[in-house]
Amino acid sequence: MSGKIHLSDAEWRRRLTPEEYEVLRGHGTERPWTGCFVGTHDAGTYVCAACGNPLFRSGEKFESGTGWPSFTRPVSPDAVTTVEDRSHGMRRSEVRCARCDGHLGHVFPDGPPPTGLRYCMNSVSMRHVADGAPLPALVEGIDAAP
Repeated sequence: MSGKIHLSDAEWRRRLTPEEYEVLRGHGTERPWTGCFVGTHDAGTYVCAACGNPLFRSGEKFESGTGWPSFTRPVSPDAVTTVEDRSHGMRRSEVRCARCDGHLGHVFPDGPPPTGLRYCMNSVSMRHVADGAPLPALVEGIDAAP
């Protein structure tokens, strides 16, 4: 992972679509069964829609029946971070992009082996890059930390 990216709220609003901004910066959630990656099984890598950081490999994706794309693990332990989320009267582990702190979704301890985890992600927070295609250049940020 490249260095952390730090942008102003105004810059995020310029770079992201309104729907991407609502989820990635506003910690929103797309409605179940509406995301473009719910039933996708194409080989490749899912990257952060905000900064291009590689997040999940398609081989870790599984059908959870929840209405959101689900994965058993990230591409590497340092690709994502988790933060306690006590919103909506629940206690959950929010998953964020480790590079830009964009909200991706939540992780739950009810996934399949071998991890037993279910990384339940918002489609709008990611882009799919097919195997064999170059990964996008990481977004460079104003005041990006080295």
